[in-house]
Amino acid sequence: MIDVTLLGTSALLPLPERALTAAVLTCCGRTLLFDCGEGTQIAARRCGVSLMTADIIALTHYHGDHILGIPGLLQTMFSMGRTQKLYIVGPRGLEDAMKPILQLAGWLSFPVCLMELPPRGVSLAALIPGWPDRARLAAFPTVHRGVSQGYVFSLGRAGKFLPDKAQALGVPVRQWRTLQRGEAVTVDGAVIRPEQVMEPERKGLSVVFSGDTTRCDALVSASQGADLLICEATYGETEQEELAASYGHMTFLMAAETAAKARAKRLWLAHFSQRIENPADYLPIAQAVFPPAQCGEDGLRLALRFEE
Repeated sequence: MIDVTLLGTSALLPLPERALTAAVLTCCGRTLLFDCGEGTQIAARRCGVSLMTADIIALTHYHGDHILGIPGLLQTMFSMGRTQKLYIVGPRGLEDAMKPILQLAGWLSFPVCLMELPPRGVSLAALIPGWPDRARLAAFPTVHRGVSQGYVFSLGRAGKFLPDKAQALGVPVRQWRTLQRGEAVTVDGAVIRPEQVMEPERKGLSVVFSGDTTRCDALVSASQGADLLICEATYGETEQEELAASYGHMTFLMAAETAAKARAKRLWLAHFSQRIENPADYLPIAQAVFPPAQCGEDGLRLALRFEE
């Protein structure tokens, strides 16, 4: 139900084998892009991913290595004849940050809506037709230099529908779908609620994208039980922890400890300093604390499916 692809895993400077950090998530044919640094389009092409119909660009902060790919991407969308609205979401200051970016993009054939997410996040189905009913995007504050935030994409899963109970309550078959969507129906003047004909909600899926941050309680909280945590790990050496924190970043060990505290299922390390020639050299440090840790690499993919 959810497919995630890392487009780039480099911090600050793009490298021949590592583009600037970005990730794309698709669900039921809809697309969401996390960050958009310089060269994101090229990275997407190399990974065989299309960004032309992306509904949302979710920005973690406004440093150049996370946003300077937007003007070119918007121009390409225009040249491909896009007409549907594009949402760009980000932390406080979004309008000021995007003003020069949109000026560089020039005239567009589609509307761009700038949006700061409300504290509880948004239902993507309510915002954009075509997303699943229980798909949500929420943001949480992170600790970097300046305002920043990470994101949680979650896909809820309704409990099993119980047709025998619906029939016993006299609910016509044509109204079953309404109940399955979580909406009440009226039968002969009586209100029938979904919980009367459905089992409790089953476990859904969640993906967390940390953006740039140092240790952060909000990240641990947002990542509780996450099926995938994509977490920055700018520095490899554990001895660099103080340096990492001073710049609002993490080491491999700090990222692994975050995943362990959150009891996440998977951890992809990303946002590697250009000084790290081979991230795998430092992977044992992370796996000693969180064995499922994996070094992210450009083009790394994962398909997440509901448990039976």
